[in-house]
Amino acid sequence: MGESLHTVTMLPTTRRPGCPFDPPEELLEARRHGPISRLIHPGGMPGWLITGYDLVRSVLADSRFSARKELLNVVDYQLPPAPPGEFLLMDEPQHGRYRKPLVGRFTVRRMRLLTERVERITAECLDAMEEAGPPADLVTAFAKPIPAVIICELLGVPYADRGSFQEQIDTFMGGESNEEELIAAYTATQDYLAELVAAKRAHPTDDVLSELTDSDLTDEELKGVALILLAGGIDTTANMLSLGTFALLQNPSQLAALRADPALADRTVEELLRYLSVAKSFMRTALEDVEVGGQIIEAGTTVVLSYHTANHDPGRFADPHVLDVRRQSVGHLAFGHGIHQCLGQQLARVELRVALPALFRRFPTLRLAVPAEEVDLRPETADIYGVRSLPVAWDRERS
Repeated sequence: MGESLHTVTMLPTTRRPGCPFDPPEELLEARRHGPISRLIHPGGMPGWLITGYDLVRSVLADSRFSARKELLNVVDYQLPPAPPGEFLLMDEPQHGRYRKPLVGRFTVRRMRLLTERVERITAECLDAMEEAGPPADLVTAFAKPIPAVIICELLGVPYADRGSFQEQIDTFMGGESNEEELIAAYTATQDYLAELVAAKRAHPTDDVLSELTDSDLTDEELKGVALILLAGGIDTTANMLSLGTFALLQNPSQLAALRADPALADRTVEELLRYLSVAKSFMRTALEDVEVGGQIIEAGTTVVLSYHTANHDPGRFADPHVLDVRRQSVGHLAFGHGIHQCLGQQLARVELRVALPALFRRFPTLRLAVPAEEVDLRPETADIYGVRSLPVAWDRERS
């Protein structure tokens, strides 16, 4: 393996023309050379890129690799630690201190109890779309409001504040803002969350954030936890709904199969999660010398784990670049793996299983309102991949 070890000098920033759902060609080429490649990080530091399913999964489960932000060796300066409460970029025991109080609030059972509420919110969005008539931007009319309303209700964020929240989250997760814009959006969000936490302490209501005020978490920590839940609860699912709709519209035989058999909804959701992998990659840093795939990853070296290529690994999924709604996509890594596996995955599943079939039932003639190549995609630099807007049209019912 050492003789053919591949080197990637820069992570790709674009996808192949006409292939908005496949990983960038440079990542696919790296995986063709083997599941692990050398990588030069933007700051010139040597690192590794892992593109194979088995190795990505093994690193995610290996405590010798750290998620801590301050250990990331990807730029030529020291990164600061993650702010209090932002547990995605922490290891145990800090990570567990923030996550454990939340686990019981995001169980399969508790999330399924939200099904009826998701159905009502979805119906309201579809009613508004139908009343306004075609064309519509599916992102603003459907994909963003559904997860935004649900996570804001769970956390006790007033609905009237949802719009400004979404705008700030788009700014610091969309991959196109400059440093000044990022700082401004982050600061505005932090200021708002500080006021919200103070309000929950003074007057608790029936929501997750109010419940957490009874824990030993400080106000600063509660702000960080709330930010993680809001950003993850809105942005990832919104992009799965919009990009998933785009993918199904581009695969009419698969959409026809879903329409013909509503029982395929669960498999369709899991397959879309695998196929699209909107959370494309994460990073880990070796705490000691570790052998991975026959290579020694030295202590202090940062590894990029490509979830997207792992979920398109032909060694794990047959014909991985084909969307197949009948596929048993068990074991995909769209939600990660190990102790950092996505806390809100069951909520996302409920929202996707309800909203996507409802959309296609309501509008059986739904179609793109622009050529597929003109759909405005998020850049590869975005934390979460997706579309900025998705213009759609449908035939009005004849009276």
